[in-house]
Amino acid sequence: MPRCFWCTDDPLYMAYHDEEWGVPQRDPGKLFELLLLEGFQAGLSWITVLKKRERYREVLFGFDPARLAAMSDAEIEERMQDPGIIRNRLKLNAARQNARAWLELEDPVELLWSFVGGKPRINRFRDRSDVPAVTPEAEAMSKALKKKGFTFVGPTICYAYMQAAGMVMDHTLDCDRYIELG
Repeated sequence: MPRCFWCTDDPLYMAYHDEEWGVPQRDPGKLFELLLLEGFQAGLSWITVLKKRERYREVLFGFDPARLAAMSDAEIEERMQDPGIIRNRLKLNAARQNARAWLELEDPVELLWSFVGGKPRINRFRDRSDVPAVTPEAEAMSKALKKKGFTFVGPTICYAYMQAAGMVMDHTLDCDRYIELG
């Protein structure tokens, strides 16, 4: 099956590409998890995060925002010792802060999807050079989320988030998933 340029032959990566990436997601819990994972990915490869996702689910209370928001400094320190996750204090603190900010949102799904007018934006990119790293919509999302107290939500992270959550469909034209999702 032809896949997007970024997908390697790692079975975990192929499954993510084939089953998750670019599929419109409106479940608040999954959107929250994905937002945190995108933040953990900053400066690293996505496959690194994918390989650690299950452990993150275990140590971050299944990405339950209420439980994460109440996480103590001692609990963050415990996680800093866990080799199964990316041990970055700033990112762990951001997960707690982002949980707190998430809980303050009236309707997180509506807010997040508002940056694409509530429906997936279907792009028609021929190859990797056509796919942007940032768009005006991602910049607007980043600015709005920061204003609401989120961290690790820069424009590049927000665009990757929009791609992953299917807010924008960026499978390239030569990818089989383009036909299925476009």
